[in-house]
Amino acid sequence: MSGRNFRLLPLVLFSALVLPGPAHAAALHADLLDAAGQLLADAVITLSGPLDGSQAPTSALMDQRDKQFQPHVLAVRTGTLVSFPNSDDIRHQVYSFSPAKRFELRLYQGTPSEPVLFDKPGLVVLGCNIHDWMLGYIYVTDDPWFAVSDENGRATIVGLPAGRYAVTLWHPGNPQLLPQSAGELQVQAQTLSQRFTLASSGPAEPPAPPAPSTFGEAFRKAAEDAAQ
Repeated sequence: MSGRNFRLLPLVLFSALVLPGPAHAAALHADLLDAAGQLLADAVITLSGPLDGSQAPTSALMDQRDKQFQPHVLAVRTGTLVSFPNSDDIRHQVYSFSPAKRFELRLYQGTPSEPVLFDKPGLVVLGCNIHDWMLGYIYVTDDPWFAVSDENGRATIVGLPAGRYAVTLWHPGNPQLLPQSAGELQVQAQTLSQRFTLASSGPAEPPAPPAPSTFGEAFRKAAEDAAQ
């Protein structure tokens, strides 16, 4: 071993002993249930914990398919840019009057050139001026860890440092559409499974589009023409 390498060896050993290695991260598998004990799809769980989980601005999609918003519930962190592609072969006019984000995308097909910045936490309720049964939700949170439950009521959050977290739950069926506190959760460096019960009265399915009719199609076309 050369003299130079020999002199560097104590420094290398010191770094290996003293400097922290990669943090051990855990995963949470959460089953989200309504007040009657039934598993809930489209329920949001968020965690605030020992670290702020800061990250660069992210992007997300809220599509429109078969005259419905897809997904029905989207959760994003404050500062996220959301695009609103229209995958239908008809035009939509998306809007929200919610205090957390008021906006309108005039009658369009395809994808608007500019996404919408969701820069305040809170619930944003989406509608379409042309198809009034279309209803969607964007849940904007300051919490760094969050997930939306799938059709089986399961939500998974990965990359959690060990520590104590405050849990918040939300679902479209919650009273007054308000989030609810679910206490605290202690996370270790391992996979954790837990059930959470929401105040929701049950599944909140998006309203189904009405059956097509000659009058309805004529009214829809007139509404689209008037919105131009």
